[in-house]
Amino acid sequence: MLPTIAREADAVVMIDQRKLPAEEVYVRCKTAADVARAIKTMVIRGAPAIGVAAAMGIALGMRKSTATGTQKFAADFHKVCELMASTRPTAVNLFWAIERMKRTFAAAAHAGESVDQIKDRLDAEAQAIHDEDVASCRAMGAFGAEIVPADARILTHCNAGALATAGYGTALGVIRGAVEKGKRVAVFADETRPVLQGARLTAWELVRDGIQTTVITDNMTAALMRQGKVNLVVVGADRIAANGDTANKIGTYGVAVLAREHQIPFYVAAPLSTIDLSTPDGEHIPIEERNAREVTHVGGSQLAPAGALVWNPAFDVTPHQFIAGIITERGIFRAPYIDSLKRAFEQEPATTR
Repeated sequence: MLPTIAREADAVVMIDQRKLPAEEVYVRCKTAADVARAIKTMVIRGAPAIGVAAAMGIALGMRKSTATGTQKFAADFHKVCELMASTRPTAVNLFWAIERMKRTFAAAAHAGESVDQIKDRLDAEAQAIHDEDVASCRAMGAFGAEIVPADARILTHCNAGALATAGYGTALGVIRGAVEKGKRVAVFADETRPVLQGARLTAWELVRDGIQTTVITDNMTAALMRQGKVNLVVVGADRIAANGDTANKIGTYGVAVLAREHQIPFYVAAPLSTIDLSTPDGEHIPIEERNAREVTHVGGSQLAPAGALVWNPAFDVTPHQFIAGIITERGIFRAPYIDSLKRAFEQEPATTR
């Protein structure tokens, strides 16, 4: 399995996704500030992976804290949590992971544990978040494989694979799960402007796995669907509101509109940590805007004239009525999402078939 992120004794190590597919380079983050910078600059990206990185960054930062008293140690802890929370606003997994680390810290402090004991607890919790994410992705893959047609021609947008998670992937986990069940699968990976995560990352992952992959530009999707070459769309998510509205990489909404027009099922694959029941609908999801250079340049090549204005939202919101189902580690949930997503948190973990 592709190693997206791992914890070493004195560092958090992650593959530099900005360099792919030309170079496979690993970055060693030696401080919490290094991890925060890696999240902000998209060395690591993808909602679940960002959550894992934040947890590991907090554990690393506290492991390196020189505080000997619990009061100073607590102050350092909250400062590191604030640093991680300031990196990217849309992916709710980031804040979910920070809250888990805060609960772990509070429980250890309440139990009167020493600074060293709390450090061990934080390390263990960060590793648990990592391991649970991999297990969740594999469960999603098993459930999602059930909705994949026997001769599947799947379109996916952006990268929701091993690179976007601790391993295996959400949307690509569904594809991998279908392949493991013996289904024939061909994938269309749209390039996903402006950062090209589909062309660079999704295609790289799938080619490594020996899965037939065709890269298309974003403006080819409608023609592809009209020709009947797509029979399923599966994407990931960065935040899912209580009513099922889903924020994902910019361009996802357009793919969903086209899928509906061509009567192609459009599914979202995401762990429960991506579902934010405190956000009522997509209008309340904060949308990150990124640097104009992502649009005006590819690498060192300038595409647009100097002085042109640029709008560069990183995400858009797909309304819930466009979504055939939301694939999670506890099964596939369907409309009305305001009810089914709430039940997802109430039920016991499902057994995959």
